[in-house]
Amino acid sequence: MSGTFVAVVGPSGVGKDSLIGFARDRLEASGGIHVVRRVVTRLADGGSEDHDSMDEASFAQAERDGAFALTWEAHGLRYGLPLALEDDLRAGKVVIANLSRAMIPALVARYPDAVVVAVSAEREVIEQRLAGRGRETAESIQRRIERRVTDRLPASTVRIDNSGALEVAGMQFVQLLEDVAGVARSDDRKNPHLASP
Repeated sequence: MSGTFVAVVGPSGVGKDSLIGFARDRLEASGGIHVVRRVVTRLADGGSEDHDSMDEASFAQAERDGAFALTWEAHGLRYGLPLALEDDLRAGKVVIANLSRAMIPALVARYPDAVVVAVSAEREVIEQRLAGRGRETAESIQRRIERRVTDRLPASTVRIDNSGALEVAGMQFVQLLEDVAGVARSDDRKNPHLASP
C-alpha cells in the first residue's frame, strides 16, 4: 500500500478529535487525506466524536465477518476501524484515525510504516475538557485521568502538547500531515506503478 496510516493516540481529554477535526478542515479538500470514522458501541450524543454506532451483537457479527481492520475495547465500549480504510491506503492517501494506545503493537504489525502521534495535555486542562463534555461523573473523570496504559509507543512517535490554543497544536499536526503526504507523493513519483490513478 502506498499510503500512510497516521494513528493519533493519547488519554481521554487531550483533544485528539479536535486536532483531527482541525486538520480535516484544512486538508481534506485536497483529497490527499482521509479521516476514518470509527464504529463504536455507543449512540451518537452530540457531545462525543462523530462516529458510526452499532449495538454489541451487530459489532460482534461485523468483527466475525472481517469488516474491521482493527478492533479494541475501552471504557466498556467496543471500537472498530472499518476495513475500507485500506482502499484509501492503496490509493496513496494519508489515513488518520483516533486509536487506543494499547493497539499500537497490532497497528504496527499490520501497517509497518504507520506514523504514531501521541497527544498530551496538562492534567488541569484534561479535567476541564472531560467535565465540559457533560457525559461523566466527577468520579468517572478521575478514573479516566488516573488510568495508566503501558506506553509501548515506537521510538519514532511524534509528540504534540495540546494544552494551549488548538491552533498551535493544530498547525503542528497539519505540518506533520503535509510532510507525510509529501513523502508519499515523492515515493509515488519514484515508483510510478504505486501511484494512484
